[in-house]
Amino acid sequence: MGAGQSRSESDEKVFQNETPISFSQDVVNQLSDRLESHETSPERQSTLDALIRSRIQSELEHLKQEEEKVRQEIESALEKENLDRERSGAEDSAEGGSGRIPSSTELMGDLEEIRSKVDRYQARRDLREFPEVKSTGEAVVSCYQNHPTTPLDCWREVNAFKESVAQVEQSATPIGAPDESFDAVEYDDLMLASEYRWIFP
Repeated sequence: MGAGQSRSESDEKVFQNETPISFSQDVVNQLSDRLESHETSPERQSTLDALIRSRIQSELEHLKQEEEKVRQEIESALEKENLDRERSGAEDSAEGGSGRIPSSTELMGDLEEIRSKVDRYQARRDLREFPEVKSTGEAVVSCYQNHPTTPLDCWREVNAFKESVAQVEQSATPIGAPDESFDAVEYDDLMLASEYRWIFP
């Protein structure tokens, strides 16, 4: 093993070049031009930067347009789906189905109608005939305002209010008795709404 390595080391021969190697000026110029071409000048760099910025900007604009297009398609699809639901709900109600989903405009109309009935009822109801009910009701409201974090402290005022209302209800003419313009269902609805008005003024 060792003999093979020593033999290859002794076989090395070195030749000395007696004439120097020289390159033509064209080859030297070409190599130097290649070296300089890798270094970009500031003017060229700013031009490249501007070109890259413009391409990025155009791509962003394109993406924004695509996003807007997709958003509009989604909105139109949702709108169409809502209209289809309303139409199918209307068809179901026309066929006698009970699964009708009212539209938001119908619900707002119903809500306004109920509000107007409650307001008419509240305006018609006059507590001046029953000063005890009015004073105990005001005491309850005042207590709730004075004790916003501990409303259970107002139990005395609430009991006094309940007693005064019970006394009035036992009298011959109850508070806000219905007249001919209200039917029994409307009266019950308005009484329920007025109770909530006392709780949440």
